[in-house]
Amino acid sequence: MNRIKKILGVLLILCTILTTGFTNLNNNPKTVYRVYLKGKSLGLIESKVELENYIDKKQAEIKEKYKVKKVYAPTDLDIVKEITYYNKVSSVKTIYNKIKDISPFTIGGYQITIKGVEKKSNNGKTIKTDNQTIYVIKKETFTNAIDSMVKAFIKEEDYNAFANGTQKEIEDTGTIIEKIYIDNKITIKKTNIPVNKTIYMDKEDLSKYLLFGTTEPQKTYEVRDGDTIEDVAFNNKISTEEFLIANPTITSANAMLYTGQKVTLGILKPQVSLIEEDHVVKDEEQNYTTKTEEDPNQYTNWSEVKQHGVKGLNRVTQKVQKVNGETLSVVGVSKEVLKEPVEEIVVKGTKPMGDGWYSGGYGVPLPSKGMFGWPATCSTISSPFGWRWGQLHDGTDIAGCGYGSNIFAAESGVVTQSGYKYDNGQFITVRHDNGYYTMYAHLCNGCRYVNVGDRVQRGQVIGGMGQTGFATGVHLHFGVWTGPPYMGGTALNALIFY
Repeated sequence: MNRIKKILGVLLILCTILTTGFTNLNNNPKTVYRVYLKGKSLGLIESKVELENYIDKKQAEIKEKYKVKKVYAPTDLDIVKEITYYNKVSSVKTIYNKIKDISPFTIGGYQITIKGVEKKSNNGKTIKTDNQTIYVIKKETFTNAIDSMVKAFIKEEDYNAFANGTQKEIEDTGTIIEKIYIDNKITIKKTNIPVNKTIYMDKEDLSKYLLFGTTEPQKTYEVRDGDTIEDVAFNNKISTEEFLIANPTITSANAMLYTGQKVTLGILKPQVSLIEEDHVVKDEEQNYTTKTEEDPNQYTNWSEVKQHGVKGLNRVTQKVQKVNGETLSVVGVSKEVLKEPVEEIVVKGTKPMGDGWYSGGYGVPLPSKGMFGWPATCSTISSPFGWRWGQLHDGTDIAGCGYGSNIFAAESGVVTQSGYKYDNGQFITVRHDNGYYTMYAHLCNGCRYVNVGDRVQRGQVIGGMGQTGFATGVHLHFGVWTGPPYMGGTALNALIFY
């Protein structure tokens, strides 16, 4: 009897389950759509198109903001067709309300992927740009922004002549742009863009981002009495080129500033590497060497020019490569001697003056032109002393002379360093009789011709130009310091001595 009761109880439970469970079933199969968000089911709807139209209808604000005609579902929303007997489906409004607070809706546009590159800066540090993604509604926004960026680094008339094939041929001297290209790999694909992403709608905002790495307002400065562009730029740790790019209405580094003028101080952080390759023919002065003779009958503070030096003149042909306006390498192709230089002969006294004349410390005379001789056989400056991209380049880079070409002591003195350092490569430091120090870096391997303690004369060959250490091309990094370089001394712009 108890066994019969148990069986009847089980049957009653099964009947209850079956009756309740099948109230939502249909006798005939039905086509519906299951909606998934981030992989989680939100329910069933009768029409996929109806949900898509409802989303589009409800997002008038997005349409107005981005000036588009249609708004789409989130990228992580999936709508899958199903055949079911189940009767219970949700309204599109119910599903929409579940979506709108979880995932952003999308609009049609383009996804631009820029692959990062690495390069060495002038001070030897590695600059690496990360892979990044940029979104635009129209492809023209990106291409126009790139065009604006190109014209920030290359004069518009030069760029247009290159693009139109109307560059003038070089007759005697001049420059022809041979190539302009973006070094990064860039891919563009059409896609739906989530509206919570940064979407660029005009070229001005995007070109600003491509130049400075941000669209936030840049720091400003109010010009004071006596300020020059060079002074304002250096004191705020930017180059004059960066200053002019950040202030496009000021067209020349020699332009006058007025007291109270508001200028922008933007540190460049280019998001792509714009490469410019030039063919250059120019006349370049060749500095003369200086020979020193000694006179034991004259005191050490006495000197006399026995024969005045005369600079030579060469017509040089070079291949110059620039990245974002910064010279990366200068390679000499040919050289025609137009005028040979004449050696200068200087006679110096060697008779001791006694104590008290030269302290041997940091008390150095004021800089004056002619205090130093030129340290290389050529005079192309590939990168000047100064700030660029937030970093100080503490020397003057001289390039185009050729691998192994002679490096000269800028003035008489004693060699204090002659060795190798990971960033400077093969280098030499000289303490001069006038109290200054000079440094010669990136010399070629086996091209240090003097040792610590050696006394050198102005114009003496002390090394050969190379590319050791952190150097992107063959060049000399020439530094002038008050005090030992990187050991308490202060770097100066070498060009103030010439």
